[in-house]
Amino acid sequence: MLSIVQRVSRASVTVEGKVVSEIGRGLLVLAGLEKGDTENDLSYTARKTVELRIFPDDDGKMNRSVPESGGTILAVSQFTLAADIRKGRRPSFDTAMPPEEAQSLFDRFVRELTALGVTVATGSFGARMEVSLVNDGPVTFIVDSRKRV
Repeated sequence: MLSIVQRVSRASVTVEGKVVSEIGRGLLVLAGLEKGDTENDLSYTARKTVELRIFPDDDGKMNRSVPESGGTILAVSQFTLAADIRKGRRPSFDTAMPPEEAQSLFDRFVRELTALGVTVATGSFGARMEVSLVNDGPVTFIVDSRKRV
């Protein structure tokens, strides 16, 4: 599982001109599921995302996690993260998880985040979405469940 984690002062998802989700201070998580991803990948990514100490403490140092900072998460499924762009000019999505399976796992990912004590908003799975954000920092990380110690 691949995800882009961005610390934001606000973020929202708009579908067909209507805001369907929005958060204030917290994390925007763009989540890409690949064929072969398992519950273990979801658990790792959820735990890593929630526990990242990337919010400032009283001294301005990145020393607090999203729950410690009182923030929320906006999770958005983004299959294009699974694209292979090594050959040619057109991305290949052969490694992306099929939508039916991906939706089920994405929903489980959201439940994992929630179980870790964070309020989670989501985009609309499979919809054409406009994602707006104000990246705070900017602070952006890539979490790849296949590249862990």
